[in-house]
Amino acid sequence: MGFMLTLFYAVVTLSPLLFVAALRMKSEMTVLHDVATGFAFAAYGIIALQPVLASRWKWLERPFGFDAVIRFHQYVGVFAVFLLLAHPLGMAYGGAGWGLLTSLNQPWYVWVGKVTLLLLILHVIISLWYGTLGLTFEQWRRTHNVLGVLILTGAFVHSWFTAYDMDPIAMRLLWLALFALTIFAYAHHKVLKPRQLERSPYKVIGVDQETHNVWTVKFAPPNGQRIYDYHPGQFHFLTLQRSGELPVEEHHWTISSSPANKDFISSTIKESGDFTATIGQTRIGDTALEEGPFGRFCYTMYPEDKDFVFIAGGIGITPIMSMIRHMRDTAKEAEALLLYANRTERDIAFRSELAEIESGAKPRLRVIHIISSPEAGWSGESGHLDREKLTRLIGQRSDQTGYYVCAPPGLTKIVIRDLRSMGVSYCRIRTEQFLL
Repeated sequence: MGFMLTLFYAVVTLSPLLFVAALRMKSEMTVLHDVATGFAFAAYGIIALQPVLASRWKWLERPFGFDAVIRFHQYVGVFAVFLLLAHPLGMAYGGAGWGLLTSLNQPWYVWVGKVTLLLLILHVIISLWYGTLGLTFEQWRRTHNVLGVLILTGAFVHSWFTAYDMDPIAMRLLWLALFALTIFAYAHHKVLKPRQLERSPYKVIGVDQETHNVWTVKFAPPNGQRIYDYHPGQFHFLTLQRSGELPVEEHHWTISSSPANKDFISSTIKESGDFTATIGQTRIGDTALEEGPFGRFCYTMYPEDKDFVFIAGGIGITPIMSMIRHMRDTAKEAEALLLYANRTERDIAFRSELAEIESGAKPRLRVIHIISSPEAGWSGESGHLDREKLTRLIGQRSDQTGYYVCAPPGLTKIVIRDLRSMGVSYCRIRTEQFLL
């Protein structure tokens, strides 16, 4: 399935070039000029499919994982910028003249292209560094949506009125088809799907404090509906609709409950930003729009894993907790080691429940807490989770061990590097990165 989707993407993005080749269209311009035009055609194919990649289609994200799809969405967006930067340079050098770049006396549709390129560059800069620019996630999302519409429309208008290769009716029909696909994907993601979710909002049935700054919020579907099937460790998108003047924003959070529990679905959320600082003010009876599940950070998707090493840092425990709970609920016959790193002892979430599962028979779980800033009286592992601790605590493992890592990005990178230096094959390491 993954191969077929990849092939489909390549065919669609390259379809303008394939049409030009199939129609055997002749050009009186230089080769460099025609190559520059080809850059623009390829870039338009990429831009046209950007909303499709970001539209959360289950059939699209399932083979790769949502985080991988979004990273690809970002990378090809940057690649499209380079193609479009090369487009006017190649045309100017290839025969159109440097006035194309320097003269203000240009047709309106050329100016549409220039403005669209500037907007695309701005779009990429904001998407990659919105945190550095001081934008909140919600501010970035709104800017992303507005610029996306302007870029897609500008690219269509510029190419429709500018390119000589657009003369054959087949090329016009292809351009209309690509633009229609873009509009449909955008409308589905921003209009149709939200309206569908609004018809069946989930209700908050529990708000439990796990630590001094971590809360678990439990949700139940409307009466008569059942919770959808999901894998332990997956995540969902939630839009909390709460009483008072609390903000209404959509966020992605890991599902911390076990799929074996059909009474509710929960997320465990840390107070870490403007919006999440209010999570403890959520009340029973509040509603939420819920869209999921997504992701491949799930032990059930890797049946080749026979025993497990879970490595969590801080709130990264949530998907791992979902997996451990599911192992308990299904009485999974497996060996599991959890290395759980926190700054202080009071930051440990699910401590009592983990101890209870550890004392049970299935799974055969061993939990090791690692505290980087221990207070007096702490007798467990202390300091940072480094290679010495990984080597000593993990010990010798079989080649059927799955290593599941979920921690802040810096720690995740270090742990993966150290596991690789210990001889762990990269294909045995499971992780997920939220780059939304």
